[in-house]
Amino acid sequence: MTQVSPERRQAVHPLLAEALKLFFPVAAAHAVLLPLIWVTLFAFDLPLARQVPAGQWHAHEMIFGTYGAALAGFLGSAMPEWTDTKPRRGLALLPLLALWLPGRLIGFLGADALILPAALTDFAFLVVLLAAVVRPLIERRSTRHGSFALWIMLFALIEVGIRVAWLRGETEWSARLLQAALAIFLVFLSLAIARINVVVVNHALDPSGETTPYRPHPGRQNLTAGLVGLQLVAALIAPHSAVPAWLALAAAAAFFDRLAEWFIGRAVLRAEVLALAAANACGGFGFLVIGLAGLGAPVAPGTGLHLLSVGALGLAVMAVFVIAGLRHSGRDLVLPPAAKLALALMAAAGLARVLPEIGIGESLLGRHYQIAAGLWSAAFAAWLTGFWSILNAPKQDDGGCG
Repeated sequence: MTQVSPERRQAVHPLLAEALKLFFPVAAAHAVLLPLIWVTLFAFDLPLARQVPAGQWHAHEMIFGTYGAALAGFLGSAMPEWTDTKPRRGLALLPLLALWLPGRLIGFLGADALILPAALTDFAFLVVLLAAVVRPLIERRSTRHGSFALWIMLFALIEVGIRVAWLRGETEWSARLLQAALAIFLVFLSLAIARINVVVVNHALDPSGETTPYRPHPGRQNLTAGLVGLQLVAALIAPHSAVPAWLALAAAAAFFDRLAEWFIGRAVLRAEVLALAAANACGGFGFLVIGLAGLGAPVAPGTGLHLLSVGALGLAVMAVFVIAGLRHSGRDLVLPPAAKLALALMAAAGLARVLPEIGIGESLLGRHYQIAAGLWSAAFAAWLTGFWSILNAPKQDDGGCG
């Protein structure tokens, strides 16, 4: 029998062993730098932005930049795991990174003049990601996880719509599309948590892995995703009616109902379990605020949007970084101090961003933008420094996220 040499076994660098080991650090680095550059260097006023509001550049780069890279890492590793197919690895990952990068460099400066090339590379990035998701489904002749492919297609179309609206100067329409892009990411959040939470909760209840005492309620698996999708469509078609507001309240109720999945006793206090539960709760409160604002309550819809973008998605993405980073490195789900610190900082960033706007800590109003941005950057910096050596080490044994 021919033996494989150690040099051959180590030919692929650990960071190129699978998608998440490359794209999670890239997303974290982007998340660290983006707020620091905008807050400290530009004071929220982007130097090359002319017709596109700086706030829309900010939202776009958060969703399609940081969260887009996180999505590429998650799906690039999870889809092969779920379908038992060979993952993309090695130099094959670099073209996807090369397509993601130009839009981020342009987004750092808010360069309106370069919207078109950024649009082309971002769209190509999502198309290549879509192909990476569809390939294992075709190979296995399966449609079980096909919903992810559908939502990536919609995500890519919305990206094109945002860029076209920017080029045409229709910033009201682009603002609506950015909210739709955020809603699609919440669908990704809902679908991903439905799968990850099974592994995480069962591990919390029985770390030995000998039993699986937790079984998710099948009715809750896709309810939040479905209602968020309906609210997204209503907000695009009839933004000035009460329909999106009522559907936002329905989506909030679905997120709150889903909290029942975390009624597991003291095990819910484990950091990784609590982070997923808190992300779900932030999703509920975010849609609650949006719904109440749409029905005339004295709350700002922007507060609800930041509960969703920083609270729900920020905590969920950080939890996935921690859980998948450990499991896909062959390590047990025992969180190192850096992981707990990163989750705590992300929760603090969400609270700092929204609490002054609802009357808690009103003295911080105005400064809460900088505080939240600093905590956000610190959270990803804590994860990046704590997990760099873990991701750079050869994988110890098989692991996954369910």
